Parts: sequence; C-alpha cells; structure tokens
Amino acid sequence: MSEAPLYLEPRLSAAMASLLRSGSFLRSLVDALGSPLNVVLPDQIALNLGAFRSVLRGHQLSGRIFFAHKANRSSALVRRLTTTGAGLDAASLGELQHALGSGFTADRVMATGPKDPEFLWLAARSGAIVNADGPGELAEAAGFVRSHGLPRLRVLLRLSEFETSGARTLSRASRFGTSFKALGHLLDTLDSHREQLEPIGVGYHLDTTSLDEKATALEGCLLAVEELRLRGFQPRAVDVGGGFGISYLAHAEQWERYTSALTQAVLGRRSPMTRGGHGYGLRAENGTLKGALGLYPAFRPVAGAGYLDELLACPAPGLGRPLGTLLLESLCDLYAEPGRALVDQCGVTLGRVLEVRAAGDGPAVVRLAVNSGDVGLEEHGILMDPVLLRRDGTEPAAGPPVGVHLAGNLCLESDLITRRTVFLPGLPQPGDLLAFPNTAGYCMDFTATAAQQQPSARRVAAREEGGSWRWCLDEQYWPVSETGGQRA
Repeated sequence: MSEAPLYLEPRLSAAMASLLRSGSFLRSLVDALGSPLNVVLPDQIALNLGAFRSVLRGHQLSGRIFFAHKANRSSALVRRLTTTGAGLDAASLGELQHALGSGFTADRVMATGPKDPEFLWLAARSGAIVNADGPGELAEAAGFVRSHGLPRLRVLLRLSEFETSGARTLSRASRFGTSFKALGHLLDTLDSHREQLEPIGVGYHLDTTSLDEKATALEGCLLAVEELRLRGFQPRAVDVGGGFGISYLAHAEQWERYTSALTQAVLGRRSPMTRGGHGYGLRAENGTLKGALGLYPAFRPVAGAGYLDELLACPAPGLGRPLGTLLLESLCDLYAEPGRALVDQCGVTLGRVLEVRAAGDGPAVVRLAVNSGDVGLEEHGILMDPVLLRRDGTEPAAGPPVGVHLAGNLCLESDLITRRTVFLPGLPQPGDLLAFPNTAGYCMDFTATAAQQQPSARRVAAREEGGSWRWCLDEQYWPVSETGGQRA
C-alpha cells in the first residue's frame, strides 16, 4: 500500500472559507484575546435552519426545528435563532435560563433530558413544553401546576423500545423515554392529571444513524398518537429528536483511503499512522483484525437536513407508505431537535503554535497553546485536518507535505490534540496559527475546563460585511444592526 500522505481535508462553507482566508483578521483576534480562541458565525446557523425548514415545506409538513442547545453554549448562536422561527431544546436548568434570557419566549422552548425539580419547576412556571421521560416526571409536573395554580402544561411523551408491525426490527434500548409497551401506563397517568397536563404529542431520542431504526420509531410514534386520540386527547406533533449528523470532510475518497490504510497499519502491513500505534478501536491478534472502528463517519454522503428528507421519504416498516405522507395524513406537525447539524460550519477553534520539536525518526511534535479539552475532535472520534495560517501572512512554501503530531499545553502525556499523524503543507513555526474548522458541534466547549490553570477558550462572534469581517465578544452579540434594526 502507498505510503503517500493521508490528507483529511475539511469541508468548508463559503463563509468558513472566507473567514480562513482572512488570516490577518484571525491573527489580530488571537493577539488581542489569546489562544485558544473560538470564533462563531451566527448567520450560518440561520442558513442551516433554512435548509431544515425547506425539507418540511418539501413534504408539505408544518412543524418546528428546536436547536439542541447542549451542542454549543454560545450566546450569539442562541440569540441569532431568536430572530427566526426556530425553537430551542433546553436539557438543563442553565440552558433554559439562557434561552429565556436570550429572547426566546417559553412557547418556543422544549425542556428535555434529565430534570431536577428546579428545572421542571421553571419549565412549568414559564410555560415551556416538557418532553417527559416517564410517569414520574408527568406526576411531578402536574403537582407543580396544581400547587402553584399554573396554566395547563403542554407535555410531549418520549417513547423508546419500538417494534414494527412488519419485519421484526427493534430500536435499540435508550436511557431516555418510556418503553412503547408501557404506553398504557403513561396514558393512565395523563388521565389522572387531565386538568394539569395537555399532551401535545409523542417523540423519541435514539443514539443511532440507522434510518431503519428511526423509521421504526417514527411509525411507533404515529401509532401512539392514535392511542392518545382514542383516550380523548388531541395530540398534534411527533418529535423525531436529533442525530442528523454532519459531513466533516470534503472528499469521500480521502476518508475511504484513510480508514483502509489504518487497518493495514494496525496489522503491521504499513508504517504506523498514529502516536504509539493507537488503532481507534482496532487491534491485531495473531495477524487477525479485531475490534470495531470507534470513529465518527467523517464523510457522510447524506447528513443534516438531507438526512431528515430521507427519513420522511422512507416507507414505514409496517405500513409501507412514506413516513412524511403518514405524518401529513395524521394531521401531525413534525418537531426535530438537531444539535450538531444545526451548528454545521458555525465555528472554528484557533490555536497558536508554541514549539516545534523534532522527535527522532518520527514526525515532529507541534505544541499548541490549546489542550484537548478545547478542541475535542479526538474525544468525539472526528478526524479532520486543521488549516495552517502563517504568522507572516504568507502561503506555506511549495514543497513536500510534512507529517506532524499535535500536542496540547497540559502537563499530561494524554494531552494530544491528534493521535494520528497530520499532514500539513509545511512545517509550522512558533507564532503560526492552526485553525480547526467546524468545531461548533460539541467539539468547541463540551468538555472544556481550565485544567492546570490554563485559560479556557474565549469566544467571539464574527460577521462578514462588505467584504470585510467584524467581530464582538460572544456575550455582547445581539441580533440587531448598528441602527437598531433586527437582523434578517
């Protein structure tokens, strides 16, 4: 097998590519605010939302797209969404408070995830939709409504463990939701709290990319809607959760070549591709490949809004007709909760090069003013090349590519930004920047901490106007123009 450099070129939107071409702008930001630094693009999230809404229109469906806030804590992204028709999926008390304080009205917020009493109380008090995992949450929410004299609370029933009526297909077990087989018990609970709770629909949350499993769950939700109506309720929505994904890479063939080469490296049939021979879940035993590749599918031919489109066009496993058509005939709105997919291309993480150190016969080690918690690509199994931005603004000199390992700023052997050998167009120098595109979905700050008193990444919001880039601190961003008008 060829030992040629194994590139994993990132896919870049027009706005992201323009931002990365503005090297002097990005260098000035890092000089002023330090490394690491996160830059978010609020206008991109509005474009992504438009793609999801276009899918609904294409299937003649009404509904709402709820941003899964846990994917990114940015105030700018959340505030930008308030100017659109989006909703917000809050999975904690803090996220709910952030949404309400950013301009979302409670009727556009859904409270999901594990709920402590304070979180559930504020959801009930404000009038958010409560996506209930089971009868206990329903009873507790009803108690708050009753004891505080609150208006009837809208609730959505989260279900799991569906089974199709056709060929036997089970959705995998989830810690979220109530088994479809226990639907009757949920309906009994609702019956006993009719004055406090208004069930507006059902939904699911599945940690899978399988269309078959999601189709099975969606068909089960349509059956649950009918059961609710037989009990005299008036449900009007089905929530298909999230998990629509991102395609991180620009070229399918690079991903296929890399994963094929990785198996050969693990088997010892080519030179190592990672520090310490790390196999990303693969291992060799007596010349046989064992284990499973624990990586995110970095190139996906169908992702984001396109994945939702495929799901709605998919025939129901038991009923045999397109799921979008069945939703339309059932007079149900469609709810969806994209997180990663809604912040696709919405952010980049910048890190300054501190040191470049030779490592014997192996690749050089590039130490960055960043740690693995600031740019959690490896933790989330995402392999993607960074973009080299020279300190002096020049393009990397023409020449052979250079393989390097990227290390962080913590005094830990495990603090590696990449375990794999990354190929760059030239050897970085101290003061250069490495830009990691598309980190807004979970990779930017989901695990970031001020470990060893190293600074956590600050965040700015950037917007291109008239061919140049402008910025403000993330917390200072509001979706109004300089003259006070609202952003479109």
